[in-house]
Amino acid sequence: MNTFGHLFRLTSFGESHGEAMGAVIDGCPPGLELSEFDIQKELDRRATGQSSITTSRKEPEKCEILSGIFEGKTTGMPLAVIVKNKDRRAKDYSNIKDVFRPSHADFGFWKKYGIRDYRGGGRSSGRETIARVIGGAVAKKILSETKIFGFARAIGGEEFESVDPEFIEKNPLRMADKKAFPAMLKKVEAFRDEGDSIGGIIEIWVENPPAGLGNPVFGKLEAELAGACLSVGATKGFEMGEGFSLAEKKGSEANDPFKAEKDNIRTERNANGGILGGISTGEDIWFRVAVKPTPSIAKPQKSVDVQGKNVDLKIKGRHDTIIVPRIIPVLEAMTAMVLVDQVMAQKAQCEIF
Repeated sequence: MNTFGHLFRLTSFGESHGEAMGAVIDGCPPGLELSEFDIQKELDRRATGQSSITTSRKEPEKCEILSGIFEGKTTGMPLAVIVKNKDRRAKDYSNIKDVFRPSHADFGFWKKYGIRDYRGGGRSSGRETIARVIGGAVAKKILSETKIFGFARAIGGEEFESVDPEFIEKNPLRMADKKAFPAMLKKVEAFRDEGDSIGGIIEIWVENPPAGLGNPVFGKLEAELAGACLSVGATKGFEMGEGFSLAEKKGSEANDPFKAEKDNIRTERNANGGILGGISTGEDIWFRVAVKPTPSIAKPQKSVDVQGKNVDLKIKGRHDTIIVPRIIPVLEAMTAMVLVDQVMAQKAQCEIF
C-alpha cells in the first residue's frame, strides 16, 4: 500500500534515484493557510548532509506545491507536492545489482515482485519518508494547538535521563540530554570511523492532544500510532507509555490512580501514555520506537546473490552512521497524520450537525 489514512489520506510516490519524490494529500480541510515554507522547514529537519554522522548525499530537498492551493490557502482539492532528486549516483549501487544486502528490503522485494530497483533501494529507501514529512507538515498546521516533538531517548543501549526540549534541535543527535551529549557524539563518531553504524530508541511526545480520539475495540489509538510508526523503515519496536515495564509489576504498582486537578481529571504518572481503553484521555501522549542500526555499512559483509551463491559484499555509496536523528521528524509526521485522521473521524461520528 502506498496510501495512508482514512479521511486525511497521504499517497506517497517516487523512487530514491528516480526523477522526484512526492505526496498527494486528499481530505485536507479547505481554508488552511499553507505555504511551501511550512513544508520546507519540516523537510529540512530530515534532510541529508546535516552533520558528519549523516549521509553526505547533497540534496536541497526543495519542495514544490503543484496543486490544492489558491491565494495561500488550501482549497479542499488534492494537495500535490514534489521534491526533485538532484544528487543521484546510481553507479554507487552497481556492485549490488544482483546481491541481497543484509538486513535490507532487497530480498523481500525480490520474493514479492520478482523485480527490484537496486538504486538505493527504490521505494524501500529512507528517501521515501519525504512524502511522510510533507503530509506531517500539513497535519501539524491543522493541529495548531497541539505540540508534537521527539528526541533520542537512547543510543546504542545507553538511555538518557534528562529531557531539555530546547536542546533537541541544537545538536546533531537530537538528544534531549545536554550533559550526556558530548560523550555520546564521540561514541557515534567512533562507529563512523570504523565504518559501522548504531541504532537507538526515539521517544515521541504529544502535548495538549484532543481527548476522545480512537476507538474502544478495533482501531485503538495506540494501535493506529503503532501501525503508523512501524510502517517507517528501520523501526523494529513500539512501546506505549511505561509499556513493557508495566508487565514486570504487580497490579497495585502498575495502576495509575486518577486525581482531580483544577477543572481536569489526570493520573499521577501518566503511565499509559495518555490513552486508556484505546481512547485519548487529554493527557500528554507519549511512546517509544526502537530503530535498528543503519544496515548499509562500510565493513565487508557476507551475503547471497540472485543465483543463490554466497558472495563477499562491500557496500558503496553514502550512508548514515545513525539514522535516529533523521527518523525523528518522520515519526512526528506519522503521529500528526494519525491524530488529524482521528480528529476528523471523531467529529464525523460524535458531533451533532
